Amino acid sequence: MDARQLGYFLAVVDHGGVSRAAVALHVAQPSLSQAIRSLERDLGQDLFRRIGRRLVLTDAGRALIEPARQVLRGLETARASVESVTGLAVGRVEIAAMPSQAVEPLSGFIRTFVEQHPGLSVTVKAAHTASGVVEMVRSGVAELGLLASTEPLAEAGLAVTPAGRQRFVLVAGADGPLAGMREVRWEDLAGQRVIVGQPGTGMRRVVDEIRASGVDLRQVVETEHRETILPLVLAGVGVAVLAESWAPLARRAGALVLDLLPEAHLHVAVVSRTDALTPAAAAFLRCL
Repeated sequence: MDARQLGYFLAVVDHGGVSRAAVALHVAQPSLSQAIRSLERDLGQDLFRRIGRRLVLTDAGRALIEPARQVLRGLETARASVESVTGLAVGRVEIAAMPSQAVEPLSGFIRTFVEQHPGLSVTVKAAHTASGVVEMVRSGVAELGLLASTEPLAEAGLAVTPAGRQRFVLVAGADGPLAGMREVRWEDLAGQRVIVGQPGTGMRRVVDEIRASGVDLRQVVETEHRETILPLVLAGVGVAVLAESWAPLARRAGALVLDLLPEAHLHVAVVSRTDALTPAAAAFLRCL
């Protein structure tokens, strides 16, 4: 087995099929299929089985994913470490981030990073929940993860770098019943229609706590797409609880941003594996 075979295997997994993986890798589909068959012969196990027109991972294939990612990550780290001997001029850091934290503080982190290391680049991968970020870092999909949780984070097997706190705010239409207010208490939201994120997100947890306290909030939209919430608020569909990272954009768009009382916060952190980081990822952490 070699690194090329493992890279082809992961491409098929990540792109959901041989044809799409071949396009992404700029290789001929027969060559990619042959490499996968050769890897299966080396391992003595089928990695995929075909169901109709779909390829489905076998148990052996699922078992290979994380070790394969770590092998390729190790090779990338070795190559980048050698290149960094003459200066950190090239390289890439991959970071998984939740939507609100991708707005801020990630934008600020990246700005500082590229100013200090103009030859390096950043790839941002999307994860909707803190557990999703942790899984992407554990499995090697991303080297670093930016997440937020209602409690200070402590993840076994991962290094955790605190990156501040974010409070929650209420975003509402400027011409609605909350116009003229600067802050809003939970009980003031009685009768309001609310737009929420999916379970497992901090904003959803706050809304659920408000409703559990006896406040009559009517849930009108549940969405996994965080970027749809502000347009829905501006269209008058309802109000929303969001991390304060969205506040500047909401105000510029004409929405009302209110302090939410009692206050609720998210603890923001960057997580990484405890083994060796690429020089680019280590440099990114130093920028925090």
